[in-house]
Amino acid sequence: MAERILTVENLKVVFHTYAGMVRGVNDVSFTLDKGEVLGIVGESGCGKSVTASAIMRLIPTPPGEILPGSKILFESQDLATLEEQKMRQIRGNAISMIFQDPMTALNPVLTIGLQLSESIILHQKLSPRAAMEKAIEMLRLVGIPSPEVRVRQYPHQLSGGMRQRVMIAMALSCNPKILFADEPTTALDVTIQAQIIDLMKSLNERLNTSIILISHDLGVVAGLSHRVQVMYAGRIVETAKVHDLYGNPLHPYTWGLMQSIPKVTDGTHRQLQTIGGQPPDLLSPPPGCPFAPRCRFALRICKEELPPLIEINPDHQVRCWLSHELSPVRAVDVFQKEVVNR
Repeated sequence: MAERILTVENLKVVFHTYAGMVRGVNDVSFTLDKGEVLGIVGESGCGKSVTASAIMRLIPTPPGEILPGSKILFESQDLATLEEQKMRQIRGNAISMIFQDPMTALNPVLTIGLQLSESIILHQKLSPRAAMEKAIEMLRLVGIPSPEVRVRQYPHQLSGGMRQRVMIAMALSCNPKILFADEPTTALDVTIQAQIIDLMKSLNERLNTSIILISHDLGVVAGLSHRVQVMYAGRIVETAKVHDLYGNPLHPYTWGLMQSIPKVTDGTHRQLQTIGGQPPDLLSPPPGCPFAPRCRFALRICKEELPPLIEINPDHQVRCWLSHELSPVRAVDVFQKEVVNR
């Protein structure tokens, strides 16, 4: 049986604004096993990055707040209530993060070597010389050529792909047990994307590091993840093993995401599918299922009651009134007379 390394229970994150309280993450629960790659997908604003920031305790307070009752269990410690001094010993050490934009995440006035060695000196208590040697070793590990030269260069002297590799080397420098990868291939060309995916897959297999991959690119997630959870409006709406989710999506939102993927190998010329409507206003979310106003399969109950997370099988859960019996495709035929017009 796989070793459980992270358990998130009833995570709720809100932001207090002049207009009111925004529920960025609303009652999210999931687990992560040692050596597992968990993909989190969904459109912008659904709560993916906020979930990661909450686990890392990087939510700015104010205006953000992790509500009481939220649990983030890591090595018998609840990170949601852990003292900040102890959290600093974990952040960047046992749990690391690759941020979205490597150009803005790296300090433009410090060399690559200084930025890499800083966390090594802090967490591993090495001397500056030993830390620089470890930095060179990490750059070599992530496939950067001539690492002895690169440690003396500045971020602007590196390409986008090399900067992203530096961010990965920085995140791995203290041998973390959990690695968050927040849109690790954003703004990179497809060739570099493939290299970064191969690199992360290799590091996962060689170092047995657990990875939480945050992305809206379903292709990237499919190529790297063991299990995937889909988020919408701050909630998990479906979670399953990657082959099960892609082969048999049960939530209408997941199904819509799959239909919107361009296909160049099926030999047909069809119009690219889209999901109509707009995401809900998290200041005043609608009653019932938050996806109901955009769902063409919505029933009356969908507008009135929030569906629970239903277990289809031990590895597949979905938050939909239809999906405990029917896939969205079949639901059209069965419930055609009861569909609520948007």
